[in-house]
Amino acid sequence: MKKRVFAVLMASVTVAGLLAGCGGGNDGGSGQSENAEEGKVINIYSWNDEFRTRLEAVYPEVESTSDDGTVTTLKDGTEIHWVINPNQDGVYQQKLDEALMNQADAAADDKIDIFLSETDYVYKYTDAEAGVAMPLTDLGIDPETDLADQYDFTKTTASDRDGVQRGSTWQCCPGVLVYRRDIAKDVFGTDDPATVGEKVKDWDTLKGTAEELKAKGYYTFASYADTFRVYGNNISEPWVADGETTVKIDPLIMDWVKNSKEWLDAGYLDKTVKGQFNDDWNKAMGSSSKVFAFLLPPWGVDFTLSPNWDGDTGAWAVTNPPQEYNWGGSYIHAATGTDNPEHVKDIILAMTADKDTLLKVSKDYLDFTNTVSGMEEAAADDTYASEFLGGQNAYEYYAPVAENIQIAPLSAYDLGCVELFQNSFSDYFQGNVDFDKAKENFETAIKERYPDITEVQWPE
Repeated sequence: MKKRVFAVLMASVTVAGLLAGCGGGNDGGSGQSENAEEGKVINIYSWNDEFRTRLEAVYPEVESTSDDGTVTTLKDGTEIHWVINPNQDGVYQQKLDEALMNQADAAADDKIDIFLSETDYVYKYTDAEAGVAMPLTDLGIDPETDLADQYDFTKTTASDRDGVQRGSTWQCCPGVLVYRRDIAKDVFGTDDPATVGEKVKDWDTLKGTAEELKAKGYYTFASYADTFRVYGNNISEPWVADGETTVKIDPLIMDWVKNSKEWLDAGYLDKTVKGQFNDDWNKAMGSSSKVFAFLLPPWGVDFTLSPNWDGDTGAWAVTNPPQEYNWGGSYIHAATGTDNPEHVKDIILAMTADKDTLLKVSKDYLDFTNTVSGMEEAAADDTYASEFLGGQNAYEYYAPVAENIQIAPLSAYDLGCVELFQNSFSDYFQGNVDFDKAKENFETAIKERYPDITEVQWPE
């Protein structure tokens, strides 16, 4: 079992190397005595500057930042060194895994102190047998009291199979339906979010609404990929159960395939848009597009939709999705072997548990942050209204979705399963392969990505 878990974590290294490099078999602590002197360098690994910009803006211990953004100096003279590698093509995880492998033998100033992960692969690092992310209790953080105001699903996401929390996050990513006001007025006679919400309140209702939109020459969504996260976030079993080597396809995932094909053939989706985060998908967010809506979390509105919109400000609004879902989330982990446990503890508490700090992040960066009471306040406060959304306070819609999210069961294989399943069936939707060939292609691709996978089981 341990060999399999480590193979998932770092496929290119041996089990023995991992045990030596990541401190396998230790007690999961920092390796520092309780009164040990803290180091002078805090190394933080991430894939972009999202966490850095927020820490520099709101963490009270920040003194200054270098011009190139690679070093943040704290008031006590400690330097935060930001090690940034892109997520594309797995580069970030590869570089992080290599550094974790060498953690035990690294010089104090070269040790990883904090690293970040995303929901799609967080379980890879919180797995207790991997031994790379410290339990928060080893830092002196009590999740039951110190993190009591966080959304429960984020604490579950950051925990290992035994419920031991090994990370924390400043953000939640509740998904909503974001729609064009002008198209809503043309088809429904109003752009009121509550009224539009009734038109999209569940999948059956939304299908009828899609027919209305089609009759007026509009697409409901840009792509079949736009709905995947809603289905995928509501599966009842993990892609791969602990201790097993079988990928089990949840019936909801096959519902996505069936409904996507039906919607594509019915003309509810734009057949020219294949997938997401490509040029055609970006253009579908422009003013000349006939696409009515996108299913997005807060970061999707602010970092994807807004930059791609070329029309007047205030042209979009948000409302409830057809089903609650979460998309994304960045988790902060204390690396086993850190020589800065007190600094790490203070950063995690300040950046993920302090309501006032997180409300400032919400106001300045439009993140939906991770305190229930804070987001309830934001939802009732018009100063959190968005200019891009025409003065609408989107937190009114984010908050109830967040309160009802039941995070899908996680596995160390989630990133590959999500990516490769969509790729395989995209070829089916586009008519390049038939249904059975798409299934076969997924089976081949997932076994190539994860050689320890022995079987794929499909629902009957």
